[in-house]
Amino acid sequence: MSKHTATLGVIGLGSMGMGAALSAVRRGFEVWGCDTREEAREALALAGGHPVNSAADLAAQCDVVLVLVVNAAQTEEVLFGEQGLAGRMRSGGVVVASATVDPALPPVWAERLSGHGLHLIDGPVSGGARKAADGQMTVMASGDPQAFVAAGPLLEAFAGKVYRLGDRAGIGSTVKMVNQHLAGVHIATACEAMALGMRAGADPRQLYDVICNSAGMSWMFENRVPHILDGDYTPLSAVNIFVKDLGIVLDAARQLKFPLPLAAAAHQLYLATAAMGHGAEDDSAVVKYYAALAGLVLPGQGEAA
Repeated sequence: MSKHTATLGVIGLGSMGMGAALSAVRRGFEVWGCDTREEAREALALAGGHPVNSAADLAAQCDVVLVLVVNAAQTEEVLFGEQGLAGRMRSGGVVVASATVDPALPPVWAERLSGHGLHLIDGPVSGGARKAADGQMTVMASGDPQAFVAAGPLLEAFAGKVYRLGDRAGIGSTVKMVNQHLAGVHIATACEAMALGMRAGADPRQLYDVICNSAGMSWMFENRVPHILDGDYTPLSAVNIFVKDLGIVLDAARQLKFPLPLAAAAHQLYLATAAMGHGAEDDSAVVKYYAALAGLVLPGQGEAA
């Protein structure tokens, strides 16, 4: 495999970040990765990447740094904290900020980074752990055109589709916000529908198969319901993520004086599920809220949830 001269850094080697890093390694890029977890760093090293302990340790090594942490506070720490990228990356470098955040924040970050000679691409991602592992994530990118020139082929190193949505930071996060609105509502609806079917006596596996071949199917239904059928709530995307993300959606809508009754109802379901103690579980655990209400025995459980 041919080697590329440009170097990618990935901060946050979770299911999405690790998938991005390993995809870039497979495509012949030199990849540096940062994560607080030793097992994540070891996995990157085994794949041929260069693991480090902090953002500061990879900053000077990388032309483009993908920041795939949990939220805005972590992103700001990575960018501007004591061990942050600002002031350490080479002038002309590009930061791709990919956490789901309030769309008002990326323009502020872009302005601050420009003072350090750096470019920002507001580049949230979607596709889940499987597409990340396959190098097929969708990137919803916006930013100064110079940022895309400077990034060169490194965006394609970990993505299947890169949408250029505009010439200013914030547009990418706006589009991701809409995506999270839909994703959050679809997951909650899938859990509600499956609980209804089980409460009415339908076989859950047959129900899943029928819906996946009918007009009611959604990508989230097809992707998340198998977690329920297998009784496996290992978090690929946790309930608490949608507590955060739908909170961002609702906060932005409130600023716009725009009503979102479906998003608000879904947000309450994630909050209720988290309050029951399932916040760190897979987001399909919303079905446990309905199971508790109706006394349902879910697949993989020996007694009512």
